[in-house]
Amino acid sequence: MKRSEAQSIKDIIDIALNESGMASTFDEQKLCYLWPEVVGQSINRYTTRRYIDKGVLHVYLSSAALKNELQFHRSRLVEELNKTAGRNVISNIIIH
Repeated sequence: MKRSEAQSIKDIIDIALNESGMASTFDEQKLCYLWPEVVGQSINRYTTRRYIDKGVLHVYLSSAALKNELQFHRSRLVEELNKTAGRNVISNIIIH
């Protein structure tokens, strides 16, 4: 068996995701996972569901007042979530 240059596990995973076409799906799941980190636990407590469809993050909240407040901060949330994810994953947020 011939030895080659060592690669980091991150590089190997990135190559595997890109070759399988699952990189964008992985990024979407990662961004959904990062939602509590970006908005904080106090807002996440009212989040009942979140998913990404065609580059748009859909967030369901149980508080009408919080829904209204977050509508004003959508563009900042998009920027912060994309920055935390490390690339542009979403282009908009719809709050239900």
